[in-house]
Amino acid sequence: MTFDVLPLRFHFKSRETMHFAPGTVGNLLRGSLGKNLKRISCKPECADARSCSNRETCAYARWFAPAADRGPSGLHDRPRPFVLRVAHLDGKTIGIGQSFCVGLNLFDPDAADVFSRALSLFAPLESVEGTVPLRLPLEPASEATRVRVRFLTPVELKGSDQPEFGVMFARIRDRISTLRALCGDGPLDVDFKAMGERAAQIRMTSCEIRHIEAERVSRRTGQRHSLGGFVGVAEYQGDLGEFAPYLEIARWTGVGRQTVWGKGEIDYQTL
Repeated sequence: MTFDVLPLRFHFKSRETMHFAPGTVGNLLRGSLGKNLKRISCKPECADARSCSNRETCAYARWFAPAADRGPSGLHDRPRPFVLRVAHLDGKTIGIGQSFCVGLNLFDPDAADVFSRALSLFAPLESVEGTVPLRLPLEPASEATRVRVRFLTPVELKGSDQPEFGVMFARIRDRISTLRALCGDGPLDVDFKAMGERAAQIRMTSCEIRHIEAERVSRRTGQRHSLGGFVGVAEYQGDLGEFAPYLEIARWTGVGRQTVWGKGEIDYQTL
C-alpha cells in the first residue's frame, strides 16, 4: 500500500506590503483560497455551496465546502483533500516586491489544476514546485524502538489533551484511510483493532508541550472554531517499526482537528 501526495509550493512576489499577524496566516490564506475557488468555479446563481445542484462538477463545492451527506460513516463532513503549509509566514511582514512561498499538500490529483489556478490569483506567481507526486509506502521499512515527534503547529486530538501514542496513531491511521478512500486507492487494508492495540503498548517516555489558546469566527455561520492546541515534543519507546510509515505520511497530512489551515503539522525522527 502507498499514499500519494502532491507537495505543491507556490512562489509569489508581493505587489503590496502584506502583514500576517501571529496565529492568523493559515486562516487568512484558507479564506483567500476558498474565495478564489468560488470565483473560478461557481455559477452566479449559486448562493450556498452546501445546497449546490452541481456538486460533482463544481470545484468549490466538491473540494472546499463538502456537504455532510458526503462524509464517510462517523464523519460530519467529507475531509478536504489538502492542507496548507504556511507556518513560516506567521507574524511576518512581506514588503512590496519581496518573494514568499505558500505550501499546499494536495491528496486528490484531480484537484491539482483548479487549486493551482485558484492560488495563482493570490499574488503575482513566479514559479511552482512539487508538481510530481510523492508515493509514500505504508509497509514497515525498518525496525525502530525510539522516536521523537515534534508538534510544530497547534495539535488538537479528539478525546485527549496529551499526545499519548495510541490516541495519536488512531487519528493518523483513520485520516490516512479516509483520504485514501476518497482520493486514492481505497481505504487501508489492515486490522484496525489489532493495530490500535499494538499502538496502545507504545510508551511515551518524555513530553514537553505547551498549550496555545486561539480561535476564529466563521463569517458564514458565526460559529467559533479553535485554532489552538499543543505544540512541543514527545518521545516514544516500543516496537515502532510498523508505525514509522504512518508518522512519515502524517508529516504531509497533519494530525488532529483543523489541519486544512495548517494545524497539526508534525515532524519526527528515529532515535
